Amino acid sequence: MLDGIPMRIFAQNEPLTETELDRLAEFLHSCKGGNAMNIEELDGFFAALIAGPEVVMPSEYLPEVCGGEMSDACEFDGLEEANDVLALMMRHWNDIAHTLGKDEVYVPLLLEDENGVSRGNNWAQGFLRGVKLRHDGWKTLIADEDHSGYMIPVLMLYHEHDEDPAIRPEPIGSEQREKIIEYMAAELLAAYRYFRRHGQSYASARASAR
Repeated sequence: MLDGIPMRIFAQNEPLTETELDRLAEFLHSCKGGNAMNIEELDGFFAALIAGPEVVMPSEYLPEVCGGEMSDACEFDGLEEANDVLALMMRHWNDIAHTLGKDEVYVPLLLEDENGVSRGNNWAQGFLRGVKLRHDGWKTLIADEDHSGYMIPVLMLYHEHDEDPAIRPEPIGSEQREKIIEYMAAELLAAYRYFRRHGQSYASARASAR
């Protein structure tokens, strides 16, 4: 049971359809308080939790996703709707986990701005929120001189608009942005491999809930 909502075990890993992604995005937008993630941030967040060093249960990460406890931040017409939304989240989680588990690059789910450009900043923000949930475990990779470069692409997008010019990267052109996003996807798989080589992760298992 999660925050008062009985949960089924969702074992599917089929990618969400465009319609299902839109439904999940609308749900996140409808959460009260304005602190819920958008769909791009959710994708980066899940990617970090799946690739990372330790399992993180839905009871811990869903309040991060929804901007508070689901019973407070979300309104459902009934149990069926709540389970349907949770099923979409779990399927999306399982899709990412299944892709990385096959040793394949997972392509980030990115929104387009008003000019049709996928900037990737929200994805990077979500990813680093996921890292923060298991910061001590991620420190192993960050402190490893041979592998700490895995974090560079995501950090560039995370700090692109930082108020501190010492942290903010040089202006990112369109071609460079595309390359950074490609590298970010490749380094996600590299981080996933790193933690499995070190025997530190269980998060590739299909999503389930206690």
